[in-house]
Amino acid sequence: MIISEDRLRLLAEQTLAEIKAPPCWAMVLEGSIAEGFGNASSDIDFLLIADDDADPPTMPTLLFMDGRRVEVRTRSVGQLAAQFERVRGLAARRVGALPEDLLNRCQRLLGSHVLRGADLTAGVKELLPADEFGHILARWWAHRTRHSLLQAMALDALGEAEEAESWSRSALVQAAKSWLAARGETYLEPKWLSMQLDRAGDPGVARRYWELADPDSVGSPPDGRVAACARLVADLGVTRVPGGPDGITVEQARAVTTWQVADRVHVVRDRRDVFALGADAGRVWRAMVAGRSVLHTVEGALATGVSRPGALVADFLRLGLLRLAWRGTSVTPVLPLGAPTGPISPPPSEARPPVQLAGAAVEGDRSIALVPLPAVRFGAAAMTLMWSNVLVENAREDLRGAVARGQWRVAELSARRIVLACARSLLSAYGVNPLPPDSDVVRRLCLLPAGLAAIRERAERIETLRVDSDDAAATVLNELDALVAAVRSASGSPAFPASFDTARAWDDTLAIGYDWLRLGAYLDADLPIDEARDLLASGGAQPRPTR
Repeated sequence: MIISEDRLRLLAEQTLAEIKAPPCWAMVLEGSIAEGFGNASSDIDFLLIADDDADPPTMPTLLFMDGRRVEVRTRSVGQLAAQFERVRGLAARRVGALPEDLLNRCQRLLGSHVLRGADLTAGVKELLPADEFGHILARWWAHRTRHSLLQAMALDALGEAEEAESWSRSALVQAAKSWLAARGETYLEPKWLSMQLDRAGDPGVARRYWELADPDSVGSPPDGRVAACARLVADLGVTRVPGGPDGITVEQARAVTTWQVADRVHVVRDRRDVFALGADAGRVWRAMVAGRSVLHTVEGALATGVSRPGALVADFLRLGLLRLAWRGTSVTPVLPLGAPTGPISPPPSEARPPVQLAGAAVEGDRSIALVPLPAVRFGAAAMTLMWSNVLVENAREDLRGAVARGQWRVAELSARRIVLACARSLLSAYGVNPLPPDSDVVRRLCLLPAGLAAIRERAERIETLRVDSDDAAATVLNELDALVAAVRSASGSPAFPASFDTARAWDDTLAIGYDWLRLGAYLDADLPIDEARDLLASGGAQPRPTR
């Protein structure tokens, strides 16, 4: 050890003077110094073993003595016995499910240096002999090695060479740790790997490891670094190592669904997040066939004519929209003692407005944009946007009919309905849902970006106009036409069918509404009108066919 026995015992005495611990409790040094590693900056890690079945807190007590930080943890014999039993039980059923923190706690005790209570400590350590633990840990590291290597091979096949190389190096670290654990070197932390390899006494293994682990040490092997890593991993004793990406399949992730509105493809993840795909991303997504090998997946994506489709497939994997599988099991790579991997969430899209009649806004053909709204609010806002435009067309028809008959009060009410529907439409396009009440909806246009102030001012002005003559009606109609055009342009919905003019226009309206209603119903969003349920039930058609 880098600290003498005398100094270590002095630190232990000083620590016990600060912490009340019954004489029957054992005390050990654990961690890197106890393992023969460490340096002048390493912490002193003491563990007190209470001879009972109590449940002391896991959090350490921190002390500062003689220029060093001292951490003191307390565990009872009952807790330690339960830890060892849990390791043995999980290892027998599914070694990959063993939590890293649990293994680390057990290893630190098994590799500890006894300072007090040798008999008690020895009895606890016998609950899981070091040889048995080393075998379990070797299998655990091997499990992680396979998954890291599978991830590297898949990414390499997708053309993501840099990330593939990173995962192959991770596989190398884990394979080396598996090889070392089988030889009694069980310390988990990878930072002392070089010293562990030196201590293992096999210069050939160490040389081959560093040649591949250090990307600057040698040039790329003829068949690529990933393949070379796979060979060394197998030579280090990790069994069932794949020979290549052929057996790795691309699968649809759970709780991921696809929804198309007009030309826009939307992908919903876990009913919470909505991703809007640009044109190229949408074509590649539509080319995905679950269960194909990663190589066949790339071939199918290339057939779309999209450049570098593998990069898009890799993005779908990173976002958790697709998953990799090998021999029917999901590939779940984990970096050595790193945070577990999982679906990422990119920054929300800044495209505005986020909700448009033709689908969520994106910026670029290769975009996979996270809609900046919870999925259920996105669905509800989109349905309200759609039906607000229908209401605009309905109120326009009523307004023209009232003006033609000189029904001025009816005309004024219809004009106000158009203003309200426009306000609802614009607020919905910007994701406002639920909407303010009609009494306040025009004033709440102030919530929107400053660039839309002119629309708010026009809407407020129209609300004050009277419709009491043909001339006044002509003025209001012109103002309303300008308002509707400005709102539809600002909401990314410039073209909308004149729903009530022709049968074809009504069918086109139903088609747009049905696309959004399907998505909204899937997300359990509130439907904007009762008739929407009938449209869903009819599959987007009128309830009774017409000639």
